[in-house]
Amino acid sequence: MVSEYFIFANLLIAWGIGAFIVFPTLFFIPAPYGRYVRGEGRTVSRKLGWIVMESAAVFVFLNAFLIGPYLTRMSFVFLLLWMVHYIPRTFVYPFLQRGRSQPFPLLVVLLGLGFNVISGYLNARYLFKYSGGYPTSWLLDVRFVVGTVLFVIGYGINRHSEHILRSLREPGESGYKIPRGGLFRWVSSPHYLGEIVMWGGWALATWSLPGLTLFLWTIANLAPRAWTYHNWYLHRFRDYPAERKVLIPGVW
Repeated sequence: MVSEYFIFANLLIAWGIGAFIVFPTLFFIPAPYGRYVRGEGRTVSRKLGWIVMESAAVFVFLNAFLIGPYLTRMSFVFLLLWMVHYIPRTFVYPFLQRGRSQPFPLLVVLLGLGFNVISGYLNARYLFKYSGGYPTSWLLDVRFVVGTVLFVIGYGINRHSEHILRSLREPGESGYKIPRGGLFRWVSSPHYLGEIVMWGGWALATWSLPGLTLFLWTIANLAPRAWTYHNWYLHRFRDYPAERKVLIPGVW
């Protein structure tokens, strides 16, 4: 009989390889949501699709936490960090969006749901079972301290940048404008930069292969998206700031 650990270990390997495949692919085929919806089959409402897609990250992680078996003080800390991001992202973010609500392709919902199930399972099952449990002394480990600081910084960048994007439109208004302020002064997608920094911090704070694969998948998904956005802005707005980079201030 195949053990759960065998499934976990092989899924983790395949998941890590998948990130390296997706990364170059998305430079040529933009993910079909938002302004890049291309009519891929059936659609659902944006709010419903988003909640269904993202809720897996909440419930899969919480379930793995509850079944343990290693529930230490650090387990609660990791649960808190995860939920601080995913609860607002799942149940608050979709209701803050302004402008015309574009339909969500059902295919994107299913792909996002699958991603969150796998990512949530790998990270939570490692933290609460296969790691053997983190000791309380991990709170003072430099990897956890630096990683948590990066997580908080990335979280703040992401939230502030998304606030700027939402503020571009009045209620009921549609259309696109050039975002300004915050890290938009230097890059086209600081909200993506924040998310990458955040999950890089998570990988360091957990010091785990599942955390690393989540970081790699975040880059694989968001770096090509940021590049596509940057070029879209350049072609749409003649007065788009020439000094802005794609994702990393002063570099790319």
